[in-house]
Amino acid sequence: MATTYANEVAGFGTTPNTKPDGGIHGGRLRRFRASFNMAAQAAGDDIVLAKVPAGYRFAFGIINASATMGASATVAIGIAGATGKYRAGAVFTAAAPTLFGVSTAADDDALTAEETVLLTVGVAALPGSGTGYVDLYFSGP
Repeated sequence: MATTYANEVAGFGTTPNTKPDGGIHGGRLRRFRASFNMAAQAAGDDIVLAKVPAGYRFAFGIINASATMGASATVAIGIAGATGKYRAGAVFTAAAPTLFGVSTAADDDALTAEETVLLTVGVAALPGSGTGYVDLYFSGP
């Protein structure tokens, strides 16, 4: 029976064995927590969530809120110039913890410079009350 190694641990199948990159295999996850008051932020407004240092790799995120963000307001999570880098713009109506992360971010190399992560409001304004929460998880160097 054939054995196939995942890309990240391909070195386990070589002689001599090579260790995988600690940032993606066996690395420590770091949480960047952001909470914000919803105050009818308008479409196009940005909420700064975190400043992530160089050397970190995106793993996943969790979005939550004390109340739904409405049926028409969309939110994207990313950076200036790539607002949907970590979560494409979409409505958030769950008011319950919801995982997010796009595969194009999860397979990126480590950040080469500090990154300011933003929540960008699109299409319609956020509600006038309630609290939003975003947890961003990155593996550290």
